[in-house]
Amino acid sequence: MGRLPTFIVIALFLLAAIHYYLWARLIRDPRLPPRLRPIATTLLFLLAASPPVALVLGRGHPGARRLLSWPAFLWMGIMFLLFVALLSTDLARLLFGLGRRAIGALSEAAPPPTAAPRLSLRRTFLARGVAAGTSLAVTGLTLSAIRSARGPIGVRKVRVRLDRLPAAQDGFTIAQITDVHVGATIGRTFVEDIVRHTNDLSPDLIAITGDLVDGPVEQLGHLVEPLRNLRARHGVFFVSGNHEYFSAPEGWFDELPRLGIRVLRNERLSIGNAAASFDLAGIDDRSAIHYGGLGPRQALAQALSGRDPQRELVLLAHQPSVVVEAEPFGVGLQLSGHTHGGQIWPFGLLVRLQQPFIAGLHRRGDSQVYVSCGTGYWGPPMRLGAPPEITQLRLERTV
Repeated sequence: MGRLPTFIVIALFLLAAIHYYLWARLIRDPRLPPRLRPIATTLLFLLAASPPVALVLGRGHPGARRLLSWPAFLWMGIMFLLFVALLSTDLARLLFGLGRRAIGALSEAAPPPTAAPRLSLRRTFLARGVAAGTSLAVTGLTLSAIRSARGPIGVRKVRVRLDRLPAAQDGFTIAQITDVHVGATIGRTFVEDIVRHTNDLSPDLIAITGDLVDGPVEQLGHLVEPLRNLRARHGVFFVSGNHEYFSAPEGWFDELPRLGIRVLRNERLSIGNAAASFDLAGIDDRSAIHYGGLGPRQALAQALSGRDPQRELVLLAHQPSVVVEAEPFGVGLQLSGHTHGGQIWPFGLLVRLQQPFIAGLHRRGDSQVYVSCGTGYWGPPMRLGAPPEITQLRLERTV
């Protein structure tokens, strides 16, 4: 069995297991009235089926994809919040029960027996209270998360001090856009808002660090067309993310230059004039190696071959993990995305298993890496604890 079929089987198994757990906690244990139980069970089954149905039926049909994706992806976010909330409640109840038993053992006093009907009634009452409380809490969190993801995009301002930055470039600003994920639920209006907010910053340079799209040029080209209006004194630059490799990347590598965006593919160039300049490099996402491209170390070697190590170097690389390979090359600052800051708390705890940094400015050896929470979102139109951002990075010379 290949990698993709195995992934699909695992994903479907997890989807089924989570929904069985939700059914047990929200329908079975609260003992819903006989008339409501089959209706609720059917509804939960349809919601469980919606994500794979949207992915299958929406493939190749933009209208159907958009229509099916909104409820499917929204449910994915709600499902995750419900699962985390209910699991946390169960763990708390387990710890409370173990604590009571431990106290009882120390006091050598057994709790009085409880009649079976009374115990069953108490468990049902508790299950209904947990189901109702969890549902109300998740409803509030969902509304807040949707408002965060779909509301106004904030600007996060970050100062970065660099040892080799020329004095003439002190105060140089970079606007970073990343992980927009134009596609099923993010369209042209969202892109126009990004362009307007970015141009309002009057940046010296604009960097788009991957996962711009979730589909081929034929379907999404008209949605990203407003990017041609981005303005920066030293230009607009793009490096690929892993999602570009799911969407016929060569088409995008040809399309973006027509919008005035320079695609950096394992290459570097000089920003500024003569000695008052620094190096800007960009490499393909590490996913490229699975599509006939180079891995991060080989991509860096190609991009930085013959570079003067006394010059400052800013690297655009989609995934923060690249900093491990980039540090020995003398990278002063790496700009990355990919993590979405976890997007929906506490999913970031799982992201941390794959990436060394989730969000913000970090140092590794002599290198620094800034990880943006992302400008759009993937999947659920929700963000919780990780608001979207356009980042304004101000480069400052270390005195």
